[in-house]
Amino acid sequence: MRNTVDSVVNIAAYKFVTLDGLESRRADLLALCERLSLKGTILLSHEGINLFLAGARVAIDAFLSELRRGPALSELEVKESFSSRQPFDRLFVKIKREIIAFGVDGIDPRIETSRRISATELKRWLDDGKPVTLLDVRNDFEFDVGTFDGAIPIGVKHFRNFLDAIGKLPAEMKKRPVVTFCTGGIRCEKAGPLLERLGFSDVYQLDGGILKYFEECGGEHYHGDCFVFDQRVALDADLRETGGAGVSTILPRPSIE
Repeated sequence: MRNTVDSVVNIAAYKFVTLDGLESRRADLLALCERLSLKGTILLSHEGINLFLAGARVAIDAFLSELRRGPALSELEVKESFSSRQPFDRLFVKIKREIIAFGVDGIDPRIETSRRISATELKRWLDDGKPVTLLDVRNDFEFDVGTFDGAIPIGVKHFRNFLDAIGKLPAEMKKRPVVTFCTGGIRCEKAGPLLERLGFSDVYQLDGGILKYFEECGGEHYHGDCFVFDQRVALDADLRETGGAGVSTILPRPSIE
């Protein structure tokens, strides 16, 4: 149960959808967030939106209501967690080439993605001992904070190095069921189709990522915490701030860009 003092609402959301008028959207969102005293980061591109924001409940609700007015983002799905303090220092609204830096041309989640597996279905597979490879597509320092039991790290310092890392995976993985996962799901939207392009025959992506798994299934089959992109550093399986046990003072902090 959430502590009553955790009055700050933290949201994470993304959507791959064609967006136009980026400069106008940026100006409008910046003004809206400033008016509502929200802090965090919003990335906009022609391929969609990626955001991490925090603020009061009424402000977050007002922001989402406004954001969902247009048809492009009317069905935007949001993951929530709570904290006792504002975990962001500033507000950034940026226009980028990609909403998640990947650097591989021709991978477009607006057109194709891997098959999705829900958190509850993945837990059922793990409960039953189904043979499956869990592939952590996050960065090495995120993997070190916590991951699924038996998961294989892709082995990168930045997601844009993903293509090179695939070549180092065991060849036999191409014939086995592979479930990719990341913090909230956005990296899997590009990782999965690339794996399929390179000959992996049975690829799934964990819908909603680790945060959705924590929300729906708790911490079963997972050890450690989940790194997040703000001053909380990491969340446990109850979506509570842990601080990452000193990790933030040792390892470089990744960016959602």
